[in-house]
Order: sequence, then C-alpha cells, then structure tokens
Amino acid sequence: MIKKTKFKNLLLIKNKSYFDKRGYFKELIRENELNVRFPFKVMSYSKKNVIRGLHLQSKNSQGKYVTVIKGKVFDVVVDLRKNSKTYGKSFTSILSEKNSTSIYVPPGFAHGFCGLSKENYVIYSCTKYRNKSSEIGIMYNDIDLKIKWPLKKPIISNKDKNNLSFKEFKKKFR
Repeated sequence: MIKKTKFKNLLLIKNKSYFDKRGYFKELIRENELNVRFPFKVMSYSKKNVIRGLHLQSKNSQGKYVTVIKGKVFDVVVDLRKNSKTYGKSFTSILSEKNSTSIYVPPGFAHGFCGLSKENYVIYSCTKYRNKSSEIGIMYNDIDLKIKWPLKKPIISNKDKNNLSFKEFKKKFR
C-alpha cells in the first residue's frame, strides 16, 4: 500500500508480509508500482543511537527506497528541491522490520536516520550510482531544520561532524 505525504513524490510504502509457523516472507520493493528503476543497492548496519546523515549528492541526485530489514530507525528527510513548496522542511517516520514500512525519497532530498534498536540493518535501493566526489551532508542537529531527534547522546561519524549548516548549504547550492 502506497501512502502519499504532503511532500511531492515522497511516499511511505507498507510492504506486504506473509507469515506462517516457519517465519515470514516479505516483499521489499515493486518497481512497477513506483515506476522507478533502482540499479544501485547498498546496506548499512548501525548500532543504537547512531545517526547517519543528513546525506545527499550535490550532482546527479539519487532517489532512494529505504527499508529496514532488522531493527527500528527514526528516518528523516529534508526537501532541498529549489522550487519546491516544502523546501527546507523535514519529514520524519519510523521504519522497522516490525511495521514493514519503507520510504521512497525522490531526488533532491537529504536523508538520514538514527538507530533505535540494538542492531539496525537498512537497505537502500538507489536510482543512481554513488558519486563519492559529490557526497555532501547537512548537520543533523541544525537549529534551522527544527528536527526533534529521539535521543540525547548520538553517535556521529567524524565525516558527519563536519557537515554543512543549512545556511552554508543554501549559500553554496541555492
């Protein structure tokens, strides 16, 4: 089931799951329902309280279909599409193995999450290949974004500690 959000083309997807006494079978993605191709797939593992993001590519922006296959994450996207009515606004959701919810993040958004479970395995299906030279980030806790993260002491990578402020991003890329 696909649920639209107030952000153009940003979708929440309730995946179909089939349970029996052996366990379950879960559909993760149906490209024909979204009419989007995902040639590049990656996976991350994060411990509890790890924040990854807010990441994007400055050139050749990727769309992402994000699915949690184990654990639970607080997922965040920020609309950075120049002419969007929701530019600079954030959208948050809980994605987990249990709730079988995924999110399709169209190109032009920054994306990040924090791990809420002890172990969190996240699969990203991307519309374009990674371009390491155009990877940038915006500070997860930038006051202008007003994101209410559900933790007090996050674990952040050295790379993400050096992300741009939202004001710096706007000066450089708007």
